[in-house]
Amino acid sequence: MSDSVCFRQDVRLVVALACAPAIGLGIARFAYALLLPDMKADLALSYAAAGWLNTTNAVGYLAGALGAAALIRAIGAAATVRYGVLSCILALGLSALSRDLAVQNAMRAIEGLGAGISFVAGGVLATGIAGRHAERSSFVLGIFYAGPGVGIALSGATVPFVEEVLGPGSWQLAWGLLAALSLLLGIAPLRLKGAAARANGSTAGSGIALRMKWMLAAYFIFGAGYIGYMTFMIAWVIGRGGGVAAQAAFWCVLGLGAIATPWLWSGLLRRQRHGSAFAILCAITAVGAALPLLSGTLAIQLASAALFGCSFFAVVAATTAFARRNFAPQDWATAIGALTVSFGIGQMIGPLLVGWMNGASRGLNAGLSASAGLLLLAAFVAIWQRDGEGGEVCS
Repeated sequence: MSDSVCFRQDVRLVVALACAPAIGLGIARFAYALLLPDMKADLALSYAAAGWLNTTNAVGYLAGALGAAALIRAIGAAATVRYGVLSCILALGLSALSRDLAVQNAMRAIEGLGAGISFVAGGVLATGIAGRHAERSSFVLGIFYAGPGVGIALSGATVPFVEEVLGPGSWQLAWGLLAALSLLLGIAPLRLKGAAARANGSTAGSGIALRMKWMLAAYFIFGAGYIGYMTFMIAWVIGRGGGVAAQAAFWCVLGLGAIATPWLWSGLLRRQRHGSAFAILCAITAVGAALPLLSGTLAIQLASAALFGCSFFAVVAATTAFARRNFAPQDWATAIGALTVSFGIGQMIGPLLVGWMNGASRGLNAGLSASAGLLLLAAFVAIWQRDGEGGEVCS
């Protein structure tokens, strides 16, 4: 088989894998921001309670990240992706059936669990596939991490208009729509067969953490910073007078920016070493988060969405590229899992912190400022990370 044919087949496989984070993150996690204003009004939620619904999702995500490596060893990475995707689809469907806050929190946790295990397993598979194409490995990885952008764009192009047509209190039907979209996206990853062998057990769990301590710290801060923006920005757009078209445009631009990730940043991810790519991309994300503080105009909002969207999942890709450079293949699941755990803990704290700040200030600017500040701090911390700390750098 020629190299070009092999590459095309592998790209199709990574596209199928990318549908998993499109569902688990792009839809199940991030589309909540589109439903939040209607849910907040209909269920009389405080900002803190609204933030808690995203924190329970992050708790599930953390549990999934913690258990992913063991699950991959037990049943294989492809099966882990399938189970994670199926969990997200079922939980999204059940979210449409209840107004009870406890049920909504439970479904958010299950969605997070499915997203966590499928994201780690999909990342392991994508990393292995990328290794077969050394010159284009960053591009291949970028395709996987562009997946959430597809879910963001699809939800942005549909949910605001459904809520506009059906009126206040239609958020349950919107969850049902998202479940249907996820079912369509899930066809490809649910058909995955044994696309990769079961992962071998890592023998250096604690050593792995020590060798990327600065990356773990930076990723934790990034997780806390970016999720505040993603949780409350649609509420911010509405608060500045944005109607359904502005909401849809903002969310679609955000998603399209994420989809553009492989074409924009594959060269940067390939050339940069140490924590440099993470730091550069995180700083760009911070600028995108801070832009709305300068002006409430639609042009600035869309510029913010474009800049944030094109960089925030490239930051995630940078962590996987770092793991691939610095660890042997049998340790990828452990390394990616550890990074995802750190990220997940940050995601748990971020919505609560930003929600509390928004409630205390009776507005959204304080939380948005905190998000931008945390992202900038994460960029600074990542600068200290070196390749090969305490071990050899893999080719």
